[in-house]
Amino acid sequence: MPRTRTPMAAAAAAAALAALAACTPAPQAATVSAVSADSAAPPPPLTGDTGVHDPGLVAGGPGEDWYVFGTGDADIGDGNIRMFASPNGSHWQETDTVWDTKPAWLAQEIPGVENLWAPEVYEHDGTYYLYYSASTFGSQRSLIALATNTTLDPDDPDYRWVDRGKVFESHEGDPYNAIDPGIVEGADGSPWMAFGSHWGGIYMVPLAWPDGKVADGAEPFKIADRQEGANRIEAPSIAEHGGDYYLYVSFDACCQGTDSTYKIAVGRADEPTGPYTDADGVPMTEGGGTVILADRGGDVAAGGQSLSEGHIAYHTYGPYGTPGDFRLGIEPVRWTGDGWPVLAH
Repeated sequence: MPRTRTPMAAAAAAAALAALAACTPAPQAATVSAVSADSAAPPPPLTGDTGVHDPGLVAGGPGEDWYVFGTGDADIGDGNIRMFASPNGSHWQETDTVWDTKPAWLAQEIPGVENLWAPEVYEHDGTYYLYYSASTFGSQRSLIALATNTTLDPDDPDYRWVDRGKVFESHEGDPYNAIDPGIVEGADGSPWMAFGSHWGGIYMVPLAWPDGKVADGAEPFKIADRQEGANRIEAPSIAEHGGDYYLYVSFDACCQGTDSTYKIAVGRADEPTGPYTDADGVPMTEGGGTVILADRGGDVAAGGQSLSEGHIAYHTYGPYGTPGDFRLGIEPVRWTGDGWPVLAH
């Protein structure tokens, strides 16, 4: 199984990902708030295997390995979720794919599925819950599925990803699209899953431990909406800081190489369920969102974010040898005096 992305494979993956964005019309102009830019310089680029799209980050503590999970490549491991490891969060090596072959039931549920998307890993009570998406470009027939493991170390004798099946799904005509899962727990330990891309925006549904599936009788509810055009908002990730909850989302066009306009925006709430408002007080259900990262240096766009242990991971697009390719970025989140996250500029 290949471990290093070649320029040809990277270009092919970028071209394939562009198909999704091409299925929707261009967004209308939008006004979004912005917090003051941090004066610190951006961290140096990561090294090693950094061709990661839609990273799901598990940041390591002192002396611990770091892990990133990324959207699959149809040419690698049957399109399964890809895994990367680092001893320090700076130099990365691709280690494997979650499985060698996709579970057969996925192709039955989502005909034509080639690769699995947008993973997120959440640890609860000694179990790692890997949520991921199965869909096809531009389609609302999508689902979020789950795999579990007791360790992320491939050298551990107990290492094994167990297929736990479907968590949630969407069909044509639903107000949401069931991709891009993001998991958060409230102060009382209750788990929630945010999800969504385009259509009616970002939704949330309660989960239940220990199975990690949707709670019995639960109904999804909306927590963010661009309120314009193609409603280009996706990839929710929620993190707690200082007793508040922050909803990070991606605005605008991903997957279009150097024509991408992806940017990371955020809102804040007292509870994981919202309501989320931006730094100007605009509700995120009414088009609000404070942009904290867009183009920067040689990066033309950034998005697909994941939060872990005070760090944010995302992918960027730029002329990285193969024009329009994507690569992984990770940096610490900094904070303004009034409690808003900022990234280095």
